[in-house]
Amino acid sequence: MGFFSAIFGGIDNSTLTEAIKEGAFLVDVRSAGEFASGSVKGAVNIPLDRVGSQLANFKGKKNIVVFCRSGNRSAQAKNILEQNGFKNVINGGTWSNVNQCVG
Repeated sequence: MGFFSAIFGGIDNSTLTEAIKEGAFLVDVRSAGEFASGSVKGAVNIPLDRVGSQLANFKGKKNIVVFCRSGNRSAQAKNILEQNGFKNVINGGTWSNVNQCVG
């Protein structure tokens, strides 16, 4: 287990991969500029500072996977969504980690 996963909790890629296979709503919470430089196929960009005002985009989704550059902003996005009643949110961590699971 790596240093960060020991502190922040490991990301269960089997759960992540299964959610993606089932058509999870993939949300890149990085800035528009970061998103434009590359992201996960099929992902939408809702920057962290807009998650709270874009809750309607998340309604009715079976599974939601949030991700960013390091896993920090996605952890914050997961928290915001859970505070607003969403129970099906997975912090995918980094966009490259989610990208590997999409593959």
